[in-house]
Amino acid sequence: MDKGWMSKRRSTKEDENGLNQFLDMAFAKVSLSGKIICPCKRCRNGKGVIREIAEEHLLVDGFMKGYTNWVAHGEDTLTDHVDSQNFNEFNMLGDMTGLVHDAFGVNDTNSNMEEEPNGQAKVFFELFDDAQKELYPGCKQFSKLTFLIRLFHLKCTGKWYNKSFTMLLELLKEAFPEATKSLPSSYYEVQKIIGKLGLTCIKIHACPNDCMLYWKEHENDIACHVCKTSRYDQAQTNVDEGDSSSKFKKNPAKVLRYFPLKTRLQRLFMSSKTSSFMRLHQELRTKDGCMRHPSDSPLWHDFDRRHRDFSKDSRKVRLGLAADGFSPFRTMSVTHSTWPVILTPYNLPPWMCMKEPYFFLTLLIPGPSAPGNNIDVYMQPLIEELKELWNGVETYDASHKQNFCMRAALLWTINDFPAYANLSGWSTKGQLACPSCHKDTCFQYLYNSRKECYMGHRRFLSEYHAYRKDSKSFDGKEEYRRAPVPLTGNMI
Repeated sequence: MDKGWMSKRRSTKEDENGLNQFLDMAFAKVSLSGKIICPCKRCRNGKGVIREIAEEHLLVDGFMKGYTNWVAHGEDTLTDHVDSQNFNEFNMLGDMTGLVHDAFGVNDTNSNMEEEPNGQAKVFFELFDDAQKELYPGCKQFSKLTFLIRLFHLKCTGKWYNKSFTMLLELLKEAFPEATKSLPSSYYEVQKIIGKLGLTCIKIHACPNDCMLYWKEHENDIACHVCKTSRYDQAQTNVDEGDSSSKFKKNPAKVLRYFPLKTRLQRLFMSSKTSSFMRLHQELRTKDGCMRHPSDSPLWHDFDRRHRDFSKDSRKVRLGLAADGFSPFRTMSVTHSTWPVILTPYNLPPWMCMKEPYFFLTLLIPGPSAPGNNIDVYMQPLIEELKELWNGVETYDASHKQNFCMRAALLWTINDFPAYANLSGWSTKGQLACPSCHKDTCFQYLYNSRKECYMGHRRFLSEYHAYRKDSKSFDGKEEYRRAPVPLTGNMI
């Protein structure tokens, strides 16, 4: 779209026509809510509005400064490249071709790329054929890959057993041999096809007492080298020991589920829909001193000053980690606690980085009890991958059509106060429980309740606040102390 009208006066006919074209494009791609985020100088892409309000704001205030690439309103997305005559077919098939293209960083197999995507060519062309192959001759509703993904989705939402899923495939092949001869015959084969899209889970056995992982050099151990507890469920282990001919499969006592992070971060750049958003925080951010995004925070700026080689490229990824425990059985077992560890890329704009598709479940730490201070045992696979990402991995950028070295850094952890103690190593109990006041924590032991009480809040008030001399309403003393000085990284 020609954007020359954006530099003209808002009272001109060109501006009116251009604004209507922009609104037509933006509202053609909205969800059922019928709203878009308003790009005017007041809202600054921070508020959802209907068409009449958006038109009024843009006529009165105009576009916010620097917003010439309308990436937040559907410009340069995958549907822009779809021929209008084939749009209905594209939408009906669920865009399996686009899914495969985005997963492997390929936008158009017939175009001359500036640089070829790295590796996995054979896997890509296999999936590309499945995405275009009709389920049976003359079928326009489903391709082979579309049908498998829909069937796999039903299995997951319906909580089918793997064996029942295989039985369904066998029944379909028996009842409709001509229509289903291209389908795999078992759940295992379907899982291999789905796994090529990068949706993988690694199961790592763990000591039931949270001492160690059976990983790397301990992968083949049968007992914990710390507490000597058996790796497998004790009841089945006794059966196997009593009968040498037993064919029971040994079940591990505890299993950590790890979902690799690297491939999912690479998909953000390989996807034609999200690669441009990953650079938005630096290239199109309004830099007026106000905090609208984590990239405006002092921590982000301090990190950029310390690691200038990292901050040169806007595609370097900043991550936040969140962890907490929950009971998957609701009120059935209040003592059971399963801990998910979730990572979020903060390169994305605010209206995307807090959405569910960009919450990357990385670790699922099993119960029945919370890992406590032993959570670092389960964090080992993630920490090793984060170290690898700090050094960089080769990734294809779909928007620039070139390979680059993608690096990532973990900047924040998000958790409640008890989990803070487990993740950071700072004790949140006892006399020095406050991480902000540190050695200047104002504490008092209550002998009857046998607990520590933390007072001294008036230190944080302004110097001449009336409460500082109000001894009667507080602990009988006037407060003249200043707030404790926050520790720097070097002091810690």
